Amino acid sequence: MEFSSLRAWHRPLVVFAGAMAVWAAGSAVGLVLDDRMLVGMPIWAKPFKFAVSFVGYALSLAWMISLLERARPRLRRPARWAGTVVVVTSVVEMVLITGQVIRGRQIHFNRSTPFDSQVYDVMAGTVVVLWTATLVIAVLLFRAPLADRATTWAIRISAVLALVGAGLGYLMTQATPEQRAAGDDAAPLVGAHSVGVPDGGPGMPLTGWSTTGGDLRIPHFVGMHALQLLPLFVLVLAALGTRYARLREERVRLRVTLVAGGVYAAVLALLTWQALRGQPLTSPDATTLGAGAAVLAAGGLGVLLALRPGRRPALVGTAGSWWSER
Repeated sequence: MEFSSLRAWHRPLVVFAGAMAVWAAGSAVGLVLDDRMLVGMPIWAKPFKFAVSFVGYALSLAWMISLLERARPRLRRPARWAGTVVVVTSVVEMVLITGQVIRGRQIHFNRSTPFDSQVYDVMAGTVVVLWTATLVIAVLLFRAPLADRATTWAIRISAVLALVGAGLGYLMTQATPEQRAAGDDAAPLVGAHSVGVPDGGPGMPLTGWSTTGGDLRIPHFVGMHALQLLPLFVLVLAALGTRYARLREERVRLRVTLVAGGVYAAVLALLTWQALRGQPLTSPDATTLGAGAAVLAAGGLGVLLALRPGRRPALVGTAGSWWSER
């Protein structure tokens, strides 16, 4: 796995990541000094979580764009433009979130006043633009071999899964059955994080994910952070290669990486299915546990097959030598 010099990384994304680290520190101070609660959570929890998430998201994209530029210099301009769009839209999103926190107002799904509704609409627009810019980067990542094959495919798969995870946020914007029954004009909130229970109920420590119903934030979070976890997985494989001979082979690391990507996608699908069924992450039923066991078994079998020594092709004259080189 290769890391180019930090100076070669997309500068606006790196600066944005630094700004988000400071933003997270400021939000942490708010968590300590401001005892206000909003939807069952400390009011500064949302900007804190978003800022921390943006640090990883921005640095991952900055690094990936640097690999893309080195592999295909002609793709430099569209990649950098897309990265800059991600920065601008993300800054707007964080300003809106923090502004609503200062006002003591909910931002997501909030249509209780014309101003709150306009703020939410602007934020929804920035999310669409951010997703589209990330899609452009993901498409460009498929245009060039970024590093070794395992790293290249880890990056490509993680970018696709991150787009899927971000896209799952759309499910939260849909009116709940209770909101539809009240009518669009009467409902001060349209959309929810939770499924089957109201937002703001009992939740898990730190994350606030519901412990009494489904929570769409879980697959949303897991999908988006594939952008860090799958490349980190390849880094771990490379480190293990110093001790285990099988993992020194690039084709073996590639196969294991593809298996990991498939398992990650299956887990993301399972978490989405569980949330849509109104089931808490902490209380899976037998069906969910059975599906999880099947994913785990398939992943284990896939790894065993990936690590299995491959057959060497027999060399038959010149034609055999040519085929072996291919």
